[in-house]
Amino acid sequence: MPNLELNGRPLDLADTQRLLARPYAHYTSMQVRGGRVRGLALHMARLDDGNETFFGARMDLDGEHRLRELIRHALGDQADASVRVALVTADDEQAPPDVLVSVSDAQAPAPGPPLRVRTDQFQRGWPEQKHAATMGAALARRRALGAGYDDALLLGPDRTVREGTTWNAAFWDGEKVIWPQAPVLKGVTMVLLQVAMTMTGVPWALRPVTAAELPDLLAAAAVSALRPAQPIAAIDEVVFPEGTRLTAVLTQAWSTVPWDEI
Repeated sequence: MPNLELNGRPLDLADTQRLLARPYAHYTSMQVRGGRVRGLALHMARLDDGNETFFGARMDLDGEHRLRELIRHALGDQADASVRVALVTADDEQAPPDVLVSVSDAQAPAPGPPLRVRTDQFQRGWPEQKHAATMGAALARRRALGAGYDDALLLGPDRTVREGTTWNAAFWDGEKVIWPQAPVLKGVTMVLLQVAMTMTGVPWALRPVTAAELPDLLAAAAVSALRPAQPIAAIDEVVFPEGTRLTAVLTQAWSTVPWDEI
């Protein structure tokens, strides 16, 4: 059953009012299956980095142990779920952040229909962090939906490809997977796929990708924890003819990624 806990207890009205009035937080999201998650150490490292950026202090081993306990407590006996762990401003803003754990029903990870994506030159603040300032990316997606597309791909001021609104972008040039080198969130799924491809001998590269070279690429995909190999049919007017090839490469690599006990 869905659950929401603050520091291991149900929220009360005062908690809810505070969190709505002061939405200052950073977080990570994970898919839990059988009480396990892929890339748990990367999720903890993300929270540690975010804590230093937004709250001025790194977590120690006790802090990580406490986070894992709070996740397990919020899950209860639910083995499969979608989980978000957020570090949020405490009632005393000078105190260490509170921990908000949200548990919702597990979602099917299968790729959906190929996406039609529109480029947008919105730039996320603190792009290397996963944080609560999401309105700009949501607006980019709304603009794309209003124009008849499924989502938005964010570009830098020099029209280099960055990331999707809630996902990393991957491309296929016929020989290797290409990840855009830019100020972006290092998605846990993206990093795990890069490691898996290295371990299994799949060629890949990290380099700048410009909007002008998109017609030269053969396939594109949106990569996220929920859908690690979501095919993209087109970006603006550029159609990608080999989407199934990239999807197959990413799916095979993802199948080799191990699970970690929480």
